[in-house]
Amino acid sequence: MSSKDLDFASRAVFYEPEEHSQSISYPIYMSANFQYGGDIYDQIVDGARKEVNIYSRCGNPTEYKLEEHIAQLTGGTACLATASGMAAISHALFGILKAGDHIVADLTTYSSTHEFFDHRAQDFGLKVSLVDCSDVRAVENAFTEQTKVLYVEAIANPTMKVPPLRKLVELAHSRGIVVICDNTFASPAVCRPHDFGVDVVVESATKFIGGHNDAVGGVITLKSDILPADWLEDVRWNTLNKLGAPLSPFNAWLLLRGAQTLALRLEKQCANALVLARHLEAHPRVKRVFYPGLPSHPNHEAASEQLRGGGAMLSFQVDSEAAGVRLLKRLKLCSFAASLGGLRTTTQVPATMAFLDIPSQEREAMGVVDGLVRFSVGIEHVDDIIADVDQAIEQMHIDL
Repeated sequence: MSSKDLDFASRAVFYEPEEHSQSISYPIYMSANFQYGGDIYDQIVDGARKEVNIYSRCGNPTEYKLEEHIAQLTGGTACLATASGMAAISHALFGILKAGDHIVADLTTYSSTHEFFDHRAQDFGLKVSLVDCSDVRAVENAFTEQTKVLYVEAIANPTMKVPPLRKLVELAHSRGIVVICDNTFASPAVCRPHDFGVDVVVESATKFIGGHNDAVGGVITLKSDILPADWLEDVRWNTLNKLGAPLSPFNAWLLLRGAQTLALRLEKQCANALVLARHLEAHPRVKRVFYPGLPSHPNHEAASEQLRGGGAMLSFQVDSEAAGVRLLKRLKLCSFAASLGGLRTTTQVPATMAFLDIPSQEREAMGVVDGLVRFSVGIEHVDDIIADVDQAIEQMHIDL
């Protein structure tokens, strides 16, 4: 049976065993170096690269297995693993762009991505326009003759905005513009942007793909009629190999193991998130809830088309940043932490954590307002999550 005939949950679990040992759990090739036995040297001189093992900065068998697995989970034709999610983003961009090129990007993206677009990109001679990509007309008006990339997030961090992918892809492709989508907040279990025509998908595999808060990594996947079929191999050899951000073999193995339970975890996490979002929306001390699975979400129509479930991420707003911090410090079951996407429910206040280095006026324009609380909902029993959140909300007005 071809893996393409399987449901997503089955494809997440299944991959072919290792060829030589028939090990069901793929081995960790914990090696930086490989011996040029037999005719390997001659093959390399003749142009072989991925077909042989050279040096783990250039590629590693465990990494290749992860890439193969992620490609089929995302619906991509190819995948490249990197040392982090930000490495995936930067390598995808540098694999396409050169000085003088123009990017249109959503105003609301992950803080490090936003900071890259807002000032670091200019250091490399790139031009960037930041717009609200849920507004197709605003995107169209931002395009220029030099625009090479449109960059969006499937679910925006941390406002949960969901852009209309199909419409944006049609608009961009009519001008030969490559569409890149960060799918970290959704994961392939919730959204497959390639299904809507997106050319390049980037993800922090650290988050939902790994799912256990124990490995840092990133992935880039490709499915495009604009970019060459071998584009990711070009990125591997001419960008990743030169800038030096390969994924370690051990982290590749951890992420491959985590990906096998992706469907199972996200089914539970999305169900929990929806119950929590409904509860918070009815809470008298919560000003507003941002969750794509709620009809009140401004992009609910796009979310209903693009997302399988509303996702495991939600945000809600309380009276002030101080109140939000006090709330999070009162949590007992849920974890007050920087990252997301793991088995445990984790929380943060984006304005003074991930987005702290972004000026307050910029943050507010992005929708990252004071008092915004972000939840990555885990697999705990939802009644326990709600009880923990409720007791923290009841005490958020009391100084510690």
